[in-house]
Amino acid sequence: MHQTLPAAGVSTRWMGVGHSSSTDAEEAGRQAARGAIRGPDPKLVVVFCSDAYDLPRLLAAINAETGGAPLIGCSTAGEIATGGPAETSVVVSAMGGPGFTISTKVATGVSSRLRKAGAEVAECLADVSDRPNRVLMLLTDGLAGDQQEIVRGAYGVVGAAVPLVGGCAGDDLKMVSTRQLHDGRVLEDAIVGAAIGSDAPLGIGVRHGWQPVGEAMLVTKSSDNRVYTLDDRPALDVYLERLDAPEEARTDPAAFTRFALTHPFGLRGRSGEPHVRFIGEANFEDRSIGCIAEVPQSAPVWLMEGDEDSVLEATDAACAEAMASLDGRDPIGMIAFDCIARRGVLGEPGIKTEIERVALHAGGAPVAGFYTYGEIARTKGISGFHNQTLVVLAVS
Repeated sequence: MHQTLPAAGVSTRWMGVGHSSSTDAEEAGRQAARGAIRGPDPKLVVVFCSDAYDLPRLLAAINAETGGAPLIGCSTAGEIATGGPAETSVVVSAMGGPGFTISTKVATGVSSRLRKAGAEVAECLADVSDRPNRVLMLLTDGLAGDQQEIVRGAYGVVGAAVPLVGGCAGDDLKMVSTRQLHDGRVLEDAIVGAAIGSDAPLGIGVRHGWQPVGEAMLVTKSSDNRVYTLDDRPALDVYLERLDAPEEARTDPAAFTRFALTHPFGLRGRSGEPHVRFIGEANFEDRSIGCIAEVPQSAPVWLMEGDEDSVLEATDAACAEAMASLDGRDPIGMIAFDCIARRGVLGEPGIKTEIERVALHAGGAPVAGFYTYGEIARTKGISGFHNQTLVVLAVS
């Protein structure tokens, strides 16, 4: 499948998106890259792709088409393009023309130094100080540990004035290892970042659409992103009992992960709105639960639920928030970081509806994105890591 999509403003600034479902890595890379290059002088290429591809071959084909423009990307739990959601495919977005300054950076071996690695990648922001509007995009290994530590490290460098945006790479829910892409390199246990400086506004929106249900539980023992006991009982036992989980989720790790996608934890946020924590796996021997980010000991925690209506309302709200920051300008493109758990709630018809809504807000401008293991959006305060949330970056 080859989809070529138009981009607004090709005579000056431009953004394009290409998508391919070809099973051949080289052909898929060529097709998607050709669809993405919609004007002269590409400044940044962003790749979202299935880890089923031969990724070195895929990158080589993309770089050949884009002339070696700076590139970041990652593996996914599903891909998003203007035409809708996809699986086992590649989406390439590119932006260019006058009014952009771009700098990229990579950090490796991040699982043993999360905060330091986040700070290291954020240093590229200094290279785009000539533009009035800036954002730091981060694509991280979603299985490397507490993602909030990465955000804290980046925040320590960029400060409160520059927003963060991005998402955690996936591996199609295998929960084994993810890939990060930088220029021609395929990496693991890494963070890739792009500092985007722009003469025109950049907007970020973030919403989740989940609500707490039932009584709160107390986290009586946890360490980093692992919860051992709730109300002084094994966390897994409490979780399964409270939700009356199906038998297969009580015995099979893969079935548990699928079940937990639509039954996350909620933590009290400073703003009053709960922070959602993606539950990735369970240890059936010690009866603990593993999350994608920290669940602090002694914190109250809720079970969360959502439905199609609440999730789609959050989609509209996130897009509207991103558009509101563009000062009345039309977007030239949007990038969506959408949690794989939201896909579980919406189902196949619902995710098509969701991407149609994002495209409607984009007003004919192209849309790229991927289904994530966690989302990054910090526009105020120091907290910036989210789970089971939609984050939208609008570029004008």
